[in-house]
Amino acid sequence: MLLKILLPAEILLEQEVIKIVAEAENGSFCLMPNHIDFVATLAPGIFTYEKAEGGQEILAMDVGTLVKKGADVLVSTRNAVRAPDLVKLKQVVVQQYDILDEREKMVRSASAKLEASLIRRFVELK
Repeated sequence: MLLKILLPAEILLEQEVIKIVAEAENGSFCLMPNHIDFVATLAPGIFTYEKAEGGQEILAMDVGTLVKKGADVLVSTRNAVRAPDLVKLKQVVVQQYDILDEREKMVRSASAKLEASLIRRFVELK
Protein backbone atom coordinates (compact mmCIF):
# COMPACT_ATOMS: atom_id res chain seq x y z
CA MET A 1 0.00 0.00 0.00
CA LEU A 2 1.18 3.53 -0.64
CA LEU A 3 0.65 5.61 2.52
CA LYS A 4 0.56 9.37 2.10
CA ILE A 5 0.16 11.64 5.13
CA LEU A 6 -0.83 15.22 4.36
CA LEU A 7 -0.53 18.19 6.72
CA PRO A 8 -2.02 21.61 5.89
CA ALA A 9 1.28 22.95 4.53
CA GLU A 10 3.26 19.86 3.51
CA ILE A 11 3.36 16.17 2.69
CA LEU A 12 4.74 14.59 5.85
CA LEU A 13 5.18 11.11 4.45
CA GLU A 14 4.89 9.06 1.28
CA GLN A 15 5.88 5.45 1.98
CA GLU A 16 5.17 1.90 0.82
CA VAL A 17 3.71 0.03 3.79
CA ILE A 18 2.32 -3.43 4.53
CA LYS A 19 0.29 -2.65 7.66
CA ILE A 20 -1.34 0.39 9.29
CA VAL A 21 -2.80 0.68 12.80
CA ALA A 22 -4.72 3.87 13.63
CA GLU A 23 -7.15 5.28 16.19
CA ALA A 24 -10.70 6.13 15.10
CA GLU A 25 -13.45 7.68 17.16
CA ASN A 26 -14.87 4.21 17.88
CA GLY A 27 -11.54 2.46 18.60
CA SER A 28 -8.37 1.35 16.89
CA PHE A 29 -8.25 -0.55 13.59
CA CYS A 30 -5.73 -2.26 11.33
CA LEU A 31 -5.42 -2.03 7.54
CA MET A 32 -3.65 -4.61 5.40
CA PRO A 33 -3.05 -4.57 1.61
CA ASN A 34 -6.12 -6.70 0.71
CA HIS A 35 -8.47 -4.81 3.02
CA ILE A 36 -11.65 -3.42 1.42
CA ASP A 37 -11.82 0.28 0.56
CA PHE A 38 -12.32 2.18 3.77
CA VAL A 39 -12.94 5.68 5.19
CA ALA A 40 -12.46 6.66 8.85
CA THR A 41 -12.39 9.77 10.98
CA LEU A 42 -9.19 9.62 13.01
CA ALA A 43 -9.08 10.55 16.67
CA PRO A 44 -5.96 12.00 18.28
CA GLY A 45 -3.65 9.14 19.17
CA ILE A 46 -0.90 6.80 18.08
CA PHE A 47 -0.60 5.90 14.39
CA THR A 48 1.77 3.06 13.45
CA TYR A 49 2.77 1.47 10.18
CA GLU A 50 5.11 -1.26 9.01
CA LYS A 51 7.32 -0.31 6.11
CA ALA A 52 7.50 -2.62 3.09
CA GLU A 53 11.29 -2.98 3.54
CA GLY A 54 10.82 -3.82 7.24
CA GLY A 55 10.61 -1.93 10.49
CA GLN A 56 7.82 -0.12 12.26
CA GLU A 57 7.32 3.65 12.55
CA ILE A 58 5.30 5.49 15.20
CA LEU A 59 3.52 8.82 14.88
CA ALA A 60 1.41 10.92 17.22
CA MET A 61 -1.49 12.22 15.19
CA ASP A 62 -4.14 14.87 15.66
CA VAL A 63 -7.71 14.49 14.39
CA GLY A 64 -7.95 13.69 10.69
CA THR A 65 -9.40 11.58 7.94
CA LEU A 66 -8.12 8.31 6.47
CA VAL A 67 -9.21 7.08 3.05
CA LYS A 68 -8.13 3.69 1.62
CA LYS A 69 -8.90 3.18 -2.05
CA GLY A 70 -7.26 0.24 -3.71
CA ALA A 71 -3.58 0.25 -2.83
CA ASP A 72 -3.55 3.94 -1.84
CA VAL A 73 -4.06 5.17 1.72
CA LEU A 74 -4.42 8.91 2.14
CA VAL A 75 -4.39 10.50 5.58
CA SER A 76 -5.16 14.19 6.06
CA THR A 77 -4.53 15.66 9.50
CA ARG A 78 -3.84 19.00 11.17
CA ASN A 79 -0.70 17.84 12.92
CA ALA A 80 1.47 14.74 13.21
CA VAL A 81 4.95 14.08 14.59
CA ARG A 82 7.32 11.15 14.16
CA ALA A 83 9.73 9.61 16.64
CA PRO A 84 11.77 6.40 16.83
CA ASP A 85 10.09 5.13 20.03
CA LEU A 86 7.24 5.95 22.41
CA VAL A 87 9.46 7.69 25.00
CA LYS A 88 10.90 10.08 22.43
CA LEU A 89 7.45 10.52 20.88
CA LYS A 90 6.04 11.62 24.24
CA GLN A 91 8.85 14.17 24.63
CA VAL A 92 8.25 15.57 21.14
CA VAL A 93 4.48 15.80 21.68
CA VAL A 94 4.87 17.58 25.04
CA GLN A 95 7.33 20.01 23.45
CA GLN A 96 4.95 20.67 20.51
CA TYR A 97 2.01 21.29 22.84
CA ASP A 98 4.08 23.69 24.95
CA ILE A 99 4.87 25.68 21.78
CA LEU A 100 1.20 25.64 20.71
CA ASP A 101 0.10 26.69 24.21
CA GLU A 102 2.54 29.63 24.15
CA ARG A 103 1.30 30.70 20.69
CA GLU A 104 -2.30 30.44 21.87
CA LYS A 105 -1.52 32.71 24.84
CA MET A 106 0.04 35.29 22.49
CA VAL A 107 -2.98 35.17 20.15
CA ARG A 108 -5.40 35.57 23.05
CA SER A 109 -3.41 38.53 24.36
CA ALA A 110 -3.37 40.23 20.93
CA SER A 111 -7.08 39.56 20.50
CA ALA A 112 -7.87 41.07 23.92
CA LYS A 113 -5.84 44.19 23.05
CA LEU A 114 -7.68 44.58 19.73
CA GLU A 115 -11.03 44.14 21.45
CA ALA A 116 -10.17 46.71 24.13
CA SER A 117 -9.00 49.17 21.47
CA LEU A 118 -12.21 48.69 19.47
CA ILE A 119 -14.39 49.26 22.54
CA ARG A 120 -12.36 52.35 23.49
CA ARG A 121 -12.85 53.80 19.99
CA PHE A 122 -16.62 53.18 20.15
CA VAL A 123 -16.75 55.00 23.49
CA GLU A 124 -14.77 57.91 22.00
CA LEU A 125 -17.31 58.22 19.14
CA LYS A 126 -20.05 59.10 21.63
